[in-house]
Amino acid sequence: MTATLVYGLAGSVLVGVGLYGFAVRRHLLRQILAFNIIGSGLFLLFGALARRTPDGTSDPVPQAMIITGIVVAFAATALAEALAERYQELTGRTALEEDSKPAPPDEQESELRG
Repeated sequence: MTATLVYGLAGSVLVGVGLYGFAVRRHLLRQILAFNIIGSGLFLLFGALARRTPDGTSDPVPQAMIITGIVVAFAATALAEALAERYQELTGRTALEEDSKPAPPDEQESELRG
């Protein structure tokens, strides 16, 4: 097995685990963690698929994009944590509630229909 294949499979597994955690867990912190796992898997996949030069060295552009993505993901995680903490302070809940009533019809949609 080549390193590219190992990293690609590991990235795919991380994306799958993150999607499962995001879909199954309702707790806000667990959803933020699942979102970070998805991002880590995507960074790993992108690194595995980065083009290699003929002499065996890797292209620095995908590496720079991955590092930039990690920094942006860190900032987004900090923002999500702050929003989750504020939501918990205001409502006392740590999970988002489900909608019990359907959404109102869109005004433009009703104008188009009749």
